[in-house]
Amino acid sequence: MSSAGTLAFKPDFLFKFLVIGSAGTGKSCILHQFIENKFKQESNHTIGVEFGSKVVNVGGKSVKLQIWDTAGQERFRSVTRSYYRGAAGALLVYDITSRETYNALTNWLTDAKTLASPNIVIILCGNKKDLEADREVTFLEASRFAQENEMMFLETSALTGENVEEAFLKCARSILNKIESGELDPERMGSGIQYGDSSLRRITRTPAQSRQQCNC
Repeated sequence: MSSAGTLAFKPDFLFKFLVIGSAGTGKSCILHQFIENKFKQESNHTIGVEFGSKVVNVGGKSVKLQIWDTAGQERFRSVTRSYYRGAAGALLVYDITSRETYNALTNWLTDAKTLASPNIVIILCGNKKDLEADREVTFLEASRFAQENEMMFLETSALTGENVEEAFLKCARSILNKIESGELDPERMGSGIQYGDSSLRRITRTPAQSRQQCNC
C-alpha cells in the first residue's frame, strides 16, 4: 500500500542541478550531507560524475532536485562538461582553506555560463567553514566576487552540515521565483526544468504567455 502511494507522488517540478569546482573542495561531501544528512567519512576523488536526487519543499511547491556531482580534475573536464547542458542551477564550490581553488573559480564560472542554460542560477559555496584556523580566503573577498558575477553566496561545512541544505534551497527558490515572474520558461528546451505535475503549466503561465497561446 505504501509503495503504491510513493509511486503516485509527483513533485511539482524537477530541476537539474550541478555541483562544480576544483578537486578536493568537498563537492561529493556536500551532496552526501544534503541527501543523507551525514558526513561522508571516506571520500575519494569523483571519477567522471556521480548522481543524487532529493525532493524539497520550496515556497509551498515540491521540487525534485536531480543533482550531478562533477569531477574536479582537469583530466575529466571533457567528460563532465557534457553534463552542464540544460542545468537550471549550480553550486560552485571552493575550499576556504585553499587559495588555489578560489583562483580557479573564474574558469568554472565561464564553463557554466557557456555550456549550461543561459539563465542558470549559480550559488557560490565556500566549503570547509569548520576549518576557520586554516582559512586562506576571506568571507568579504568571496562575497565581493559573488556580487560582481551576480551569484548568491554562502559559506558551508559538509562536515557539520552548516548551510548545506540552505545552499540548495536558496538556489531552488531563486529558480522558482524566476519561473513565477515569467523570466524562466520550463517549456523551453534546455531550461533544466520540468513539470512533475502537468496541471501546473496553466498556473505558472504568465498573462503574456497566455495571450500568446490563445492569440487574443
